[in-house]
Amino acid sequence: MRYTELSDWLRWQESLHSSEIDMGLERVRAVAEKMGLLTPEAKVVSIAGTNGKGSCVATFEALCLSQGLRVGAFTSPHLLRYNERIRINSLEVDDQEICESFERIDQARGDISLTYFEFGTLAAIDIFQQRGVDIMVLEVGLGGRLDAVNIMDADVAIVTSIALDHQDWLGSDINLIGHEKAGIYRPHRWAICADEAAPATVADYAHDIGSYWVSMGMSLNVSVSDDGKHWDWQGVTEEGDFIDYSDLPVPQLPLPSVAAALQGFVLLGHSLPGDLHELLKNLQLSGRAQKIVSNGVHYLLDVAHNPAAAELLARRLAGEVCQGATHVVVAMMKDKDRAGVFSALLDVVDQWHVAELEGNARAASGALLLDDLQQLGCSAESYDSVTQALNHLASQVSESDRVVVMGSFFTVAEALSVLAVGA
Repeated sequence: MRYTELSDWLRWQESLHSSEIDMGLERVRAVAEKMGLLTPEAKVVSIAGTNGKGSCVATFEALCLSQGLRVGAFTSPHLLRYNERIRINSLEVDDQEICESFERIDQARGDISLTYFEFGTLAAIDIFQQRGVDIMVLEVGLGGRLDAVNIMDADVAIVTSIALDHQDWLGSDINLIGHEKAGIYRPHRWAICADEAAPATVADYAHDIGSYWVSMGMSLNVSVSDDGKHWDWQGVTEEGDFIDYSDLPVPQLPLPSVAAALQGFVLLGHSLPGDLHELLKNLQLSGRAQKIVSNGVHYLLDVAHNPAAAELLARRLAGEVCQGATHVVVAMMKDKDRAGVFSALLDVVDQWHVAELEGNARAASGALLLDDLQQLGCSAESYDSVTQALNHLASQVSESDRVVVMGSFFTVAEALSVLAVGA
């Protein structure tokens, strides 16, 4: 074996390929074919989208477990441990199993160069196949059509949402972005879109290739009660019959993503669980509207890093009673639409706290974040790190206040470490 420690494998993978991101499937598909990974016995679910992918995966996992199905889930990025990316029955795969899979990939690839993400994608599929899962749920990393996950022909493919993000790679044309994400759809297989406002290019792609199209606002529908506490779901079966569930509890995770997962699960031929109410109430995902109380301080952690995600976070904050002040600790990547994110949150934030992400070359400096907020007419306190910001606030805020930590996976990961959650 090239390496026996997972950390060594990951360090080596980071420098193996000439670029961190290399959109295209030729190399990774060639390795997958050598390994016999392209025709699994398991059903395959692929999930793309600007926001809400991880929530859709988490809902699928919960549904599978409720029905006694063996489920493998691949997500990215991770927060605290690489192992979070590869789970079986919601449990992280251990270091040794990942290292053994990396070795099989290394032996199969020959002189083919792979990126860090491509190694991880292949490892997830390989491990799921080795462990004989019934369903593998794969989260697309970037885009759709040219993402490594798209080497697999999904039985059910879901696009959760479409908005501007990763413009350096996907461009700023929402129609082209929709077309790229729709690239995970396959002829004569189920194609779900959870975004009622999706550009026409998504449906056009599905129809052009002959997918079985199911979209929000047509075959798939949700309606929320006036008090925002309950919702109704309507979907369709494999045979085309409508089914519906009423008076469901509104989950903590984004409703369109949850609704799409319910629909995808049904289209795989499974019934929704009898305890669906309890399942929905217990749905949660680290870093997505995650609530933590530590030493009497109320925290909400969210990885929101684009305007669409910030708008969802703002609606959530506005809909929850807070007797005190709302403090926001933010650290972001400099290539994001920072002004768009801040603008979405202006009405629900009382005090901004900007922080550096030490050692992260992509991160916006505290000075840059301060300038962004000043241009919007806001002031902020600045810190050398998320850790410093949280330590300061811990001694300043009262139990009636809330502290929101947001802006990136790196930001939330550091907060989780500070708060000793998931360690």
